[in-house]
Amino acid sequence: MIRRLPVLLVVMAVLTGCSSAVQGSPTWPGERLERVLLSAADFPPGVQFDRVIENPGQPDGAGAPPAMLSDPPGCSEGFTKVITASAERGPGSAAKYTVSYDGARMLVTVLSWPLDMAGLEATAQRCAHFDTYFDRSAAPIPMTTERLDTERPDALVYQQTMDLTGTKSSVWFSFENVDSMAVFAVAFPTPNPAISVKATLPQTFLDVTGKQAQRLAMP
Repeated sequence: MIRRLPVLLVVMAVLTGCSSAVQGSPTWPGERLERVLLSAADFPPGVQFDRVIENPGQPDGAGAPPAMLSDPPGCSEGFTKVITASAERGPGSAAKYTVSYDGARMLVTVLSWPLDMAGLEATAQRCAHFDTYFDRSAAPIPMTTERLDTERPDALVYQQTMDLTGTKSSVWFSFENVDSMAVFAVAFPTPNPAISVKATLPQTFLDVTGKQAQRLAMP
């Protein structure tokens, strides 16, 4: 568990640094972003909901650990590179929140601009099987990226699994464009008995991301 944690922290850290959160009084497109964002009221009582507020102008990935080495190169941060390559920044460009259940912690980002879905799909295919390394002197850690079938055909949902000495651990990613906006999210299997509402992965994750995508489609 101790060696597995850095891999998951790298994934979460890079995804939290892709854009600036909305601050101050909402303005267009920030006004629409705030209007379509899910809130604590959209989840069952007991689920922990928290907005993520970032420092304006902070560079992508500031303070995050460096990406792990991988074969093929770039697979450990592949999704992040695709997102940041076309990212729009500044107030009103993105808003983020976390949703925590007993069994899952999710980071959801809503964007006022569309994702490069073709680039994300190509990265997933290129990195369907890859190895990561803490350093080149360490043993490789096998990783797989598998697309999941979902009820939302336009969404790209992936399960990324690490096999560390026979112990497997997964995280889940979801990407979807809705009109001129987008939502992407990552879910970590995180037990928390202090939370009364339990999650089942990946279904609870799909329910949350699907609900957020449906909200984006509201007029």
